[in-house]
Amino acid sequence: MYDVIIIGAGGGGPVVAAELAGRGLHVALLEGGPRHARPREEWTHFENDANNPVSGFLRFGPADRARPAWFRETPQNSFMWQLSGVGGTTQHYYGNCPRAYPGVFAGYGGADAGAYDVEHRFPFPYAELVPYYEWVEATLPVQTAAMGAKEEVFFRGCETLGIPVQTTKTTHQASYRPQENAILQPGGNAGRTRDPRLLTYPAATGCTFCGACMQGCMQPLAAPRNLFAKRSTDNSYVPMALTADAWKAGGKAATLIADAFAIQIHTEVQGGELVATGVTYRLGSTGELSRVDARVVVLAGGCTESPRLWLNSGLPNPNDWVGRGYTDHFFDWVIGAFDSYTGSSKGAASSARCDFPGYGGLENVGLAPALQAFSMLFSDSGVRGHYDNGRGMTGAWDGPAGRLIGPELKEILAGGVDRLLNVLVISDDDVEAQNRVSLSAFPADEHGPAPRVEFHQRRRSARTLRNREYLAERAAQLLRGAGARKVYRLDWGPLLLHVQSTMRMGASAADSVLDESAEARWVKRLFVADNSALSNSLGGPNPTLTTQALATRTAEKIFQRYFGGDPWVNRESPTVSTDARITAALLARGL
Repeated sequence: MYDVIIIGAGGGGPVVAAELAGRGLHVALLEGGPRHARPREEWTHFENDANNPVSGFLRFGPADRARPAWFRETPQNSFMWQLSGVGGTTQHYYGNCPRAYPGVFAGYGGADAGAYDVEHRFPFPYAELVPYYEWVEATLPVQTAAMGAKEEVFFRGCETLGIPVQTTKTTHQASYRPQENAILQPGGNAGRTRDPRLLTYPAATGCTFCGACMQGCMQPLAAPRNLFAKRSTDNSYVPMALTADAWKAGGKAATLIADAFAIQIHTEVQGGELVATGVTYRLGSTGELSRVDARVVVLAGGCTESPRLWLNSGLPNPNDWVGRGYTDHFFDWVIGAFDSYTGSSKGAASSARCDFPGYGGLENVGLAPALQAFSMLFSDSGVRGHYDNGRGMTGAWDGPAGRLIGPELKEILAGGVDRLLNVLVISDDDVEAQNRVSLSAFPADEHGPAPRVEFHQRRRSARTLRNREYLAERAAQLLRGAGARKVYRLDWGPLLLHVQSTMRMGASAADSVLDESAEARWVKRLFVADNSALSNSLGGPNPTLTTQALATRTAEKIFQRYFGGDPWVNRESPTVSTDARITAALLARGL
């Protein structure tokens, strides 16, 4: 019998595990995918070996890579880039940690208030989340990104847009700035040499500028796990949870069970209310089923698997909003080709950004060669200059939008990826009920009926479409201002990466699943702590920091509501995940 069972060890679940284990609760953390306990032995920097969606070590699939990836039905043309395993999709995220725009929260009264999705705001004010942002920023930690050549080129273009430099954590106006990211600053020899003999811990600390963020972080060499540069949860909150008895007085080490796919949330009626009581999971290596019980269950399986598990468990869905509002940031990709060196493939992958409240934002993204090629072949407008699928997108970029092939592709790649600069368009999207997760009619897999993800790319709201077009134009202007000799717009197809809101928290029971404490409206003692709990698309900023701040707040609500605890935010300083006590405990326990 546990105090708390958490389903999913991705971006949000480990936050709840670390916080509650640190306060003495008996916590179990279940993860359906593998645990990469020794990444330097299990991983490589080869792009296909890592990112192949069928067989890569970073995929949505079981621990045994000889077995196929897990199935999701996608009736539309789309690519769902989500991972299983301890750390979840944070294993390949870029560590970008901007805060959400204040305009997406209740009570916002700025002049641009009407520019947001006013029907689906967070049910509490922005100021209420700020202490939790600060808590996570101190814990990971979040710092100003280390920068190099590609950021210098990006900022050169920003200077031509007529917007100021941002100097605050909170975004109040159109502006540009270094990225706030969860990647440890380079120290010692890191960033100063290419000699691998000199890039070994402790002679080198933090980011070594290897450029392999998408393949999972295992740098610097010989560093203990909680000092790996990129603060994905497998490197930050999971080590905290597993050593909670060492870094916190009265803490208890959480129990991590990987390769354990949850297939049923159990409930019973208590005092006239439906209450979550436990979880049955399937151990992938043997197929054995096990049940664990707890006083509280936290669902943190992600935007696709959390609603799937809810529906497969037969839990109530009276307003039909479980799985609805599958919201992303309507990505687009704009590339500048330069005659000079940009260093696009070097260093932390995304260390600079522009923000445009009411529209979304732009990020500089560096890629290694194979992923760069992938990014240039993924278009909803067909082949550039040959056919456009009826979209006819022209603007500040050169010629029509679309993917590049043949001589033109050879031309843009002739100088190598380090003469390119990529700008990712991240729009503020409306929550739309027709985008949803339901259960597939295909034969069930070993975990029950598979999820069906319906995403209507071309039926976006007028505001979402406006935002994307505005940002694509600004991206092209930025690249021109930076000195690009040619600018290409891809008009990306639906790349489902920044996804959120399928179990959304809201003010109204008519269109939300969770109350303002992230507890399920129809099942007591059941909370949600992943991206699916987010109320909206945050105005455009990357979702992980807000998910983790909200998960910290949710952990506090659980502690107060069901374990008689006091609130902790603003009463004590958080323990930073790089604490020497965590390092010593990990080494002593062979973790």
